[in-house]
Amino acid sequence: MTVDDWLKRIRLGEDSTLELKRVVMRSNTKVEDPHPDSLADELAAMANTNGGTLILGIDDVSKQVLGIAYAALDTVEKWLAELCQTRVDPPLDIITQHIELPDAAGQHQPVIIVQVPRSLIVHKSPNGYFKRIAHAKREMKPDVLARLFQQRSQSRLIRFEEQVVPATALEQADPLLMRTFVRANEGDPTLQLRRLHLLADDEGLPRLSVAGVLLCTTKPTQWLPSAYIQAVAYSGTVNDPSDQLDAKDFEGPLDRQIWDAFDFVRLNMKVPARKFLGRIDYPQYSLRAVFEALVNAVVHRDYSIWGGRVRLHMFADRLELYSPGALPNSMTIETMQMMSMPRNEVLSSLFSRYYPVRDSGLGREYLMDRRGSGVDVILAESERLSGRSPVYDNIADIELRLTIYAASLSE
Repeated sequence: MTVDDWLKRIRLGEDSTLELKRVVMRSNTKVEDPHPDSLADELAAMANTNGGTLILGIDDVSKQVLGIAYAALDTVEKWLAELCQTRVDPPLDIITQHIELPDAAGQHQPVIIVQVPRSLIVHKSPNGYFKRIAHAKREMKPDVLARLFQQRSQSRLIRFEEQVVPATALEQADPLLMRTFVRANEGDPTLQLRRLHLLADDEGLPRLSVAGVLLCTTKPTQWLPSAYIQAVAYSGTVNDPSDQLDAKDFEGPLDRQIWDAFDFVRLNMKVPARKFLGRIDYPQYSLRAVFEALVNAVVHRDYSIWGGRVRLHMFADRLELYSPGALPNSMTIETMQMMSMPRNEVLSSLFSRYYPVRDSGLGREYLMDRRGSGVDVILAESERLSGRSPVYDNIADIELRLTIYAASLSE
């Protein structure tokens, strides 16, 4: 950027990626202002969000160029580097640049431009965990922080599905559901459940994990109120309550939620037929594609989002499926067909080994396919039937929507 570019950006003021700070020195040997803890919070907030730029030597109120004394530049630089190493955990990497900008009188003043890249990990600063919202830092609430840990590289260390659910006990799991995971020749049943991350230790007490609640209790919503599928069928093409044909909430263990939602689609979609020498059905949707979409929505959703639920909306011309959470592990809509990177590794693994499919026409043996071919099936099967490719949308980086278009009904 040129000097004019920097001046123009400063005149426009602080935003979600720009922070301005004046620097007050004591005899060019010690930084008195800004406070190191406060500045560390600002820098960590940028790294935890989308990165940004800090300019030292600018008044953030008047937007005037005040500068830093030439003799103090090295002191400020070392103070800044020390702050990023000792007051941010893990330490924060920054890029600094010294440039001169003209002040109100036209005199050139040195300032320090600090570039803060978007970090691949989550940083804690002296006053907590922060993210940048508009021109200010905001402390992250526990549910937001949990999602951020999952989205970044620390998700392998702290996975939401493996966390202990407070106030649960082994006795609250359904014996019949637990029997799915216990094998006679593999030792103590409790140890088997621990190895599968369905049980976890809580100060020496065995408790159900999030995955354990989702798979081994008859009503996971007792502990995770948003862990259900909301399904609605409409006669028209818009979300109008007066057009509702059917509506149900499916709150059982995850595998039952998938099959209940699958049956909901099968019962509510139109299947006209022709009869010549034999009956020929013309379904609106490929049931194989619907099955894959439901499995993906349930297994890959972000269960740490409080208030977010899987939503299935059927309209006269399309089916919309909403799954809470942004795409995990740096995936994008463009790369979904090229890679398989599950958000919930425990659920994905168990669904691919312990849950056989009840319908041979769905093209697989277990609920999950370890090859990660689900998206390919959804796209190919749906386009073959309707002539239109399904569309994935990342809504506000907090929800993934899949739209599958209905096949035109034959006269």
